[in-house]
Amino acid sequence: MAQNRQDMGSGPVKPLLLQLMIPAVVAQVVNLLYNIVDRIYIGHIEGIGAAALTGVGLFAPILMLLNAFAMLIGAGGAPRTAIALGQGNKDEAEKIIGNSFTMLLFFAVVLTAGFYAGAPALLRLFGASDATLPYAVAYGRIYILGSVFVLLVMGMNPFITTQGFAKISMLTTVIGAVINIILDPILIFGLGWGVRGAAVATVLSQAVGACWILKFLTGSKTILKLRKENLKVERNIILPVMGLGISTFVMLSTESLLSISFSSSLARYGGDVATAAAAYHSGWGTVDNLLRMEEHSSDGQTLKGFPYNQMHHYVEKITACYAKYTELYGA
Repeated sequence: MAQNRQDMGSGPVKPLLLQLMIPAVVAQVVNLLYNIVDRIYIGHIEGIGAAALTGVGLFAPILMLLNAFAMLIGAGGAPRTAIALGQGNKDEAEKIIGNSFTMLLFFAVVLTAGFYAGAPALLRLFGASDATLPYAVAYGRIYILGSVFVLLVMGMNPFITTQGFAKISMLTTVIGAVINIILDPILIFGLGWGVRGAAVATVLSQAVGACWILKFLTGSKTILKLRKENLKVERNIILPVMGLGISTFVMLSTESLLSISFSSSLARYGGDVATAAAAYHSGWGTVDNLLRMEEHSSDGQTLKGFPYNQMHHYVEKITACYAKYTELYGA
């Protein structure tokens, strides 16, 4: 078994929680750097930088919705998997992973078809003008075509963390971000692809992340394997997963709706200048996410899942420790 796995079912609570949270924060910091660097590159495209950056920023609501569907499965499936593992039911845990993978592929097909066809109309609704729409559509449609990788990375990575492999989960984000940062200048400026280059770089980096996850979940180091016989969706498996993940889905979907309202209002009353300012500001949004509880809540859920129905005092310790973290950062 991999040496970098945390023993989730025993040991002091605080060290275990830190062992899960520190890799998550590191991954968020790297992701923050990618978001900033990505916008720097797009903003410096000669002659069209401002319009291109504004167009890419208008794609944010669709990106949030893709994330929402991914976390509907990831945020619901990972705790359910932890509970099954804590109960010693490895077969059920592997069924949850297989069913979740199939649902993510289903969402990818439906969302790709819908968003690709509706991208121009949606981006107009979000506030795109004649000057920014071409860049928004160019970036958005390429990203949408690679949304299967985005859904797999965001939706399946929690299943690695929930087994105690927090460092492996961190590397999924780090590897993707580093590849993206390297590819951005090559594709945007070297090949002259502009915003299309930025989108291709993002899709390729997410594809590498998806391959990394699938290789791990089908390899020898994982505790729970992604198996072919578990890919058939079973109602008694997937419905509880979606029931648990619905709160995260609603939260992210609501953020998407707020983003749509914000950007469309800015476009109506402030024009492209106001919309561009919002796009610039959005590059720093991940800073706040570093301390927001939804970024780390899955870590606490993972720990609580293992001793579920076995050691209630252990669950209470985890909850108390997590509450102190909440008070400390005022989330």
